[in-house]
Parts: sequence; C-alpha cells; structure tokens
Amino acid sequence: MNKVALVGRLCADPKTQYTQNQVCVCSFSLAVNRRYKQEGQPDADFINIVAWNKTAEFIAKYFTKGQQIGIIGRLQTRTYDDKDGKKVYVTEVVAEEVEFTGSKKEEEKGESVNLDTFKPVTDEAKLPF
Repeated sequence: MNKVALVGRLCADPKTQYTQNQVCVCSFSLAVNRRYKQEGQPDADFINIVAWNKTAEFIAKYFTKGQQIGIIGRLQTRTYDDKDGKKVYVTEVVAEEVEFTGSKKEEEKGESVNLDTFKPVTDEAKLPF
C-alpha cells in the first residue's frame, strides 16, 4: 500500500501550469514539523507536492504561502535527464485529497468568534424562512 498523510504549511504560493493537453498541474513545497526535535537536527521537513486536474485547480484557487493544508496522497519517484544529460531523481507526493486544516492569519491574530455580537432568536422574532 502506498499512502501518505501530511499536515503542513505551504513554503510559497503554489505554481500552476497546464500541459499541452490542457491538464492542470500544481506543485509546491510543504513544511511539515517534526514531532520530536533533536539537537542539531532540523525542526521540519520540506516535502515536494504535486497535484493534478481538479485537485490542482482547487489548491491554486484557495491556498497561498503560509497556509496550513492537509494532504492525502501517494509517494512517487521518477527520473529525467537534465540539460547536461545528467540523470535527476525526484521523489514527491502526488496529492489525491486536500483539506483546509487551519488559518495562519487566525492563529497569528488569535481570532475567535465573539459570541457577544450574536443576538438570541426569540419565538416572537420573524424569520425569513
């Protein structure tokens, strides 16, 4: 079974392109915090993500740098020859499912719903439905 689940923050705005057949492809790097921090080790891993078709369009439309995102997908490896003829190996996660998992702005501002601004509905109130 090849299944990957990640929650992290986008390192930059997603890059969207279209293939010659007009298929949308979106790629970005995801910073995923490590659970345990060890002395001299990085606190996060930076994982390359690629999404196709409707998933790619969704990510491009709704996500920007710094936003938290949840991804379920599969690990994929591929190779290609660069302009110098040298073989390049790539490992990336192909996103199959995407979810909103948080908002950087809300976390930074500490925003929450202010219940004082809501008014209770009484039986006498006329509702539009």
